[in-house]
Amino acid sequence: MTSSTPNLVRPPRATGTAAADRPARERWAALLVFLLPMAVAMTWVLPSIGHRQLWRDEHCTWWASSIGYPDLGFLIEHIDVVFTPFYASMHVWIALVGTSPTALRLPEGLAMAASAGLLGLIGRQLFTRRAGLLAGLLFALVPTVTRYGQEARPYAFAVLFSLLATFLLLRALERPTLRIWTLYALAVSLTGLSHLVALSVVAAHGVAVLRARRGGHHFVHWAFGCAVVMGTSALLPMVAKGSGQAGQIAWNEASLLDVATYPRDLFGSWFAGAVVMGLGVVGLLMAGHKAVMPAVWAALPPALTFLTSDRLHLFLPRYLLFTIPAWLLLAAAGADRCAEGLIRLRWMGRRGRAAGWVLVTGAVAGFAFQVFPAVATARQDLPGEPDYAGAGRIVRAGERPGDGIVYDGEFSERKAMSYELRGGARPKDVLMRLTPQEIGWYSAAECDVPADCLAGHRRLWRVSTPAGGAHSVMRARTAAALAQQFRVVRTERLRHLTVELLESRGR
Repeated sequence: MTSSTPNLVRPPRATGTAAADRPARERWAALLVFLLPMAVAMTWVLPSIGHRQLWRDEHCTWWASSIGYPDLGFLIEHIDVVFTPFYASMHVWIALVGTSPTALRLPEGLAMAASAGLLGLIGRQLFTRRAGLLAGLLFALVPTVTRYGQEARPYAFAVLFSLLATFLLLRALERPTLRIWTLYALAVSLTGLSHLVALSVVAAHGVAVLRARRGGHHFVHWAFGCAVVMGTSALLPMVAKGSGQAGQIAWNEASLLDVATYPRDLFGSWFAGAVVMGLGVVGLLMAGHKAVMPAVWAALPPALTFLTSDRLHLFLPRYLLFTIPAWLLLAAAGADRCAEGLIRLRWMGRRGRAAGWVLVTGAVAGFAFQVFPAVATARQDLPGEPDYAGAGRIVRAGERPGDGIVYDGEFSERKAMSYELRGGARPKDVLMRLTPQEIGWYSAAECDVPADCLAGHRRLWRVSTPAGGAHSVMRARTAAALAQQFRVVRTERLRHLTVELLESRGR
């Protein structure tokens, strides 16, 4: 009798305890799914973040974020109005932290790390905890995540805010409140402000809302519509102004070859692209209706940008970086379903669950091993970019008071060397007639009569990006004036760049 009484009392206690502990366990599980991918992303993206030289687009970020706000306003009247929020934010950031490569890129690296965690939570909410963790971990290892997490451009923020908007939408569909829908509207606005192309993720959100409405949420489409209108209304002036500046990327002519190399360019290696997209197709076939939203997210933006590329010129893998999470959600769902099938064939119960986590760990480790060379390449200087840092060191070491400097090339040498020689006295730009601030552009206007501007200078540094230091880009009359008034006394050849020291023939 005494032994039977506890048996009658314990089950309710155990059941009640389990029910009470379930929310706590779910919170800890969600925290793990967020923090573990974020930690892995930080260990892959943040090391050596300042090692690679800035390239020409990053020089634009530094320049636009360093000039005064009135000059920035004049600049965006002519170019890059769609990057205004990014430049304004970076203006505040560099005022606090500085302009070193590490300082300029740190916000992007942290944005990519946070994106990995958010992707884990989205995968957990859409599919399973294991699928979410797998998606977040794989995202952290993708070579282009490291590449653009180490670049002072807004693409990492486009990824972050598109993920944040997606996460908030799923929360709103699960527990709709005015607060969640308001935060979703704000996230939509931030997505468009980071990069307009990323705003196409809203089309995938519309698919999820349509399914929710069919499932009995009768007013969800009104809440969604209001939130999208509120979120995009702040973007209308920027869109209107940006449509008139589309010509600045008219050089981007998409072709079928670009489509063929899209998987490699989007993910940073053929292996990563093939594995993720291949598993993504499996996930699309096996995950049912839950795969529809990420499928639209992954496929619609590249399709639209390619079909309109002759007019909008937006089919660029870096513009479509925000679609990588969608592919990874599908891939993780496919891998999770495959693992589940293998488990059911061999194991059951606790051993089966443990085997599933072992399979996930093995998949992540194998993926990391295969893509590591591509990640290492992503941390190196970009192919074809001149060695401006080396040129800056040469000029710094050899300059004297009164030295001047001239530029010959098509790679924004003036802006790049201004960055490398920042923070102190530097040779006078003797050919510059109007500064970039005065003309509202990234380049300057040069002298109409070069001989007059060169007169009176005893030593000049010439930075040339033509490989042999030839004057193939410099205006003929400028090259003639240089040859007539100066002679070369020193030549230093660097990667895709030549530095020459010239002395006046009248010395």
